[in-house]
Formats: sequence, structure tokens, C-alpha cells
Amino acid sequence: MKLFNLFKKTEKTGLDSTVESNEILEHTQGGSGDEDIETALSLHPQWNLSQEQEYVFRFLANELEPLKPNQISLSGIDIDIEPANGSWLVKAFFRSSLDQAITVGSIELLLIDEQGNTAASAEFDLNELGEIPARSARPWVFVFEQNDQTAEELPAENWKLAFNVHSMMPHQLELAPSWEEQLPTEQKEALAEVVSGLPKLKPREVNIAGFQIQKQEDGNIAASVFVRNGHSKQINIEKLPLELIDATGDLVARGTFELDPPLSVKANSTTPWTFIYPTELVKKEDPDFSRWTIRVPQDTTN
Repeated sequence: MKLFNLFKKTEKTGLDSTVESNEILEHTQGGSGDEDIETALSLHPQWNLSQEQEYVFRFLANELEPLKPNQISLSGIDIDIEPANGSWLVKAFFRSSLDQAITVGSIELLLIDEQGNTAASAEFDLNELGEIPARSARPWVFVFEQNDQTAEELPAENWKLAFNVHSMMPHQLELAPSWEEQLPTEQKEALAEVVSGLPKLKPREVNIAGFQIQKQEDGNIAASVFVRNGHSKQINIEKLPLELIDATGDLVARGTFELDPPLSVKANSTTPWTFIYPTELVKKEDPDFSRWTIRVPQDTTN
């Protein structure tokens, strides 16, 4: 069954979510003022519809509230479940009040329930929608697979499909206050350059990458790492088990670090931190740090 065949109902269970066009697009030219802008139905050119289906689309499009100039909106229609695999099929209009045709690239979309909680999130390549004409509304089905879902049940009503504008921002370095105060400008710039060269994170991926290691005179080992957050929201780390592996593959040290206050890593950002292994946690006296790895152990017992 083609996805557009899912549009059969004329009752909406979803709400609208709207952003200013410059939050997700560059170099747009829209109108000015506070006028109401109606959006006309625009169907994907590859969709071959029956007269009945086209009637449903036109009815739904005519019921949409007008937009203001320079807005992009997602207007929720309803949600179906794919019985074969449990995916959520979220139907919505992608709407633009701009005076020019637009195309949109990859962006994370959030499915938000009536209470404001994120029920699902996934990155979508909106190029698949094709070129969106000026002042138009294009219906589409956004598929959230089971591993995209964070709620046990799909939202029934008053849900929203929203742009995660943070996912459009470039991944950046964010320093903890203590680092911000102590590091000179040239070191901050050097760290930012290293972060910009790291591999791109997947949506919602969190990982740790070591960048500096030092065995201190008292025998403690100081490992400086980048904590990288690919989530659309801030994470707070209170407790973190980490093991240190040297170039030969030997376990050098293992310990669980209690962080008080918690280490906060903002959405779509990387924060450096230093973890110090005291001598009682060091298991190898003369490690080879020509290469090294720090990681969360599969077995977290110390």
C-alpha cells in the first residue's frame, strides 16, 4: 500500500507546530507585516490519486488555520500503526507561507504528546517531499520506527509534530564553567578545532573520545576526554564507569566516577572533562600510551 492511501479520515487529532523560516532555512525571502496567509494544497508530483483521496486532501487543507509571513509549519492530521512492524505513521501537512518555493534537507522531528512529552524522535530527509511551492501545504507521512519511539503508547489526540531546530545547528564545543574560566583563548580555539574535526554523531548518540592522557608524579592517571552529545536535549551525568586501555590492549585502570554537581552536556554539543584515576584503581604500572582508549565497560562492576 502506498503511503498516501493512508489519508482517508477528515477528522484531525493533531495540532499545529510553527517556526520562523529563518530557524531552519537560509537565504529566504518572505513577506512582511502581520497579514494572514492561506496555504493552497500541493500534492507530490509522483502521487497518483483517486478522486476520493483528492477530496479528502482538499477538505483537510481547507480547514487549516492561516499562517503569518515567513513561517514554516507542521500541521498534524492523525496517526496509524503499521501492524507488520509497529511503526507509527504520522500524517501531517508541511506548510510554508513564504513567497518562494523551498526545499528542506535533513532535520530531526519530534512527536510531542498532549502533556508536552516527546513520544518519538527521528531524523528525516525532507528533500523527499520535493520542492514545496510558495504559500502551500503538502501532505506527507512521517514514519517513526519502533527504535524511534520513547513512549509505550502513541499519542491519541492533541499531539504535535515539531521541528527540532537544535538539530539544524552545527555541533559545537561547550565548556563547563570551570574550564571556561581557566582556559586561555588559544586553548579554547584549539579544542573547538579538534571538536569540529570529529566524526559526526548519529541522532541521540552519546560517546566519549579521549584527547589527552598524563601519568602524574603521585602515580595517578589523568585522562581528558570529550563527552559528545548527539541528543536534542541536554544530558546530565551523575555517575560514569570508565575503563582505560593502552596501545597493547591491556586494561590500565577502571573506576566509577561520581560527579557532584552532575556534568551537564548541552544538546548537540561536546564538553571536555578530565577524569583522574587514583593509584588504587591503576592496574598496570608502565602503560603504553602511544595510543589509548577510554570507554564505558560492558561489565560495570569494579
